[in-house]
Amino acid sequence: MTIAPSPWRPATSIPGTVWLLGFVSMLMDISSEMVQTLLPLYLVSGLGASAALVGLIEGLSVAVATVTKFFSGAFSDIIRNRKHLATVGYGLAALSKLLIPLADSLTMVAGAKFLDRVGKGIRGAPRDALIADVTPPEIRGASFGLRKSLDTVGGFVGPLVAIGLMLATGGSFTTVFWIAVVPAFLAVFLLVAAVREPKTPADDKRKATPSLKDITLLTPAVWLVIAVASVLTLARFSEAFLLLLAGEVGFSIAWIPITMVVMHLVYGLAAYPVGVLSDRVGRRGLLAVSLVFLVAADLLLATTDGIGFFLAAIVLWGLHMGFSQGILATLVADTAPSHLRGSAFGVFNLATGAAVVAANLAAGLLWDGYGAAATFVMGAIFSVVALLALPFLPTSDRKFSTRR
Repeated sequence: MTIAPSPWRPATSIPGTVWLLGFVSMLMDISSEMVQTLLPLYLVSGLGASAALVGLIEGLSVAVATVTKFFSGAFSDIIRNRKHLATVGYGLAALSKLLIPLADSLTMVAGAKFLDRVGKGIRGAPRDALIADVTPPEIRGASFGLRKSLDTVGGFVGPLVAIGLMLATGGSFTTVFWIAVVPAFLAVFLLVAAVREPKTPADDKRKATPSLKDITLLTPAVWLVIAVASVLTLARFSEAFLLLLAGEVGFSIAWIPITMVVMHLVYGLAAYPVGVLSDRVGRRGLLAVSLVFLVAADLLLATTDGIGFFLAAIVLWGLHMGFSQGILATLVADTAPSHLRGSAFGVFNLATGAAVVAANLAAGLLWDGYGAAATFVMGAIFSVVALLALPFLPTSDRKFSTRR
């Protein structure tokens, strides 16, 4: 008797490089989330920043990262080595963690965030291109989903550690920031010691070395993915605003990071199985489901003033992330020419990053001018617009099966 393959299991095993990159992401995310879950509160309560200024800092940080991602992705195609650039990026992010506990002004914090975002920008596109390079097409969704899931383990563990340390130290932000340095440097060590650059395929070797002008050679399908992803990104501003709302609905400062624990737990549990499922049933329908989750989350956040409904909204936000982030990266890998994958991920990150900057600035201004509800109503409206844009995604998104 033949047993039908499970829709939740990939057709073939996921390459070891993907696992290693996932663990590198996990360690760095533990460090980053220990800092990021407390930083908005530190800026507001410790350094006197406004919500609009938090939004500006977050938005400019994303802008720096995305511009850097564009050039880093293209450069990784030119030098044909993804690992070297990823190592530089993770190294700068680790160095920035040393600066945060030393910062005693908004300028110093902004400088550390700038360095961190430069590092994030350098590593993102080459890392994702490297995953696409080593992964067979039929398990691409599973591989990107796995990387996202391991990354979100860090998003789950990091805030828990931050909560424990805040409770144990009587609310010492600086202690948490110093301890966050350790997993950051462990991530860099694992990348340097264990990840190997794959050999360039023979057909890619025969291609001329790409230049920045070659981004115009990206297929129309890639540009459609980038355009739709940018609209979708307008609907989802920084999680810093979730943390600020957590304080308004009744969480004490020490427990506010539980917001990110819940969100990343749901995100991490969803990302891998959704990636596997997308290899079998296609990507577009699952993206539509993700936007329904986001609309529901925004409406709850706009109308609730209680902890219970707030946490329900965070669960929905996490489901949106799990159903969308890995799939968007997979769509870029599906449609980009193999020798221009770094450039494709760079352009993708540049466009979506610009959308995040606009969304963060608008969210901060609405929050200061009209209150938290206006910010989340805006998110719901843009989510509906993004849902209407999904039919413009390429209809040829791949549906793989185990049968050949």
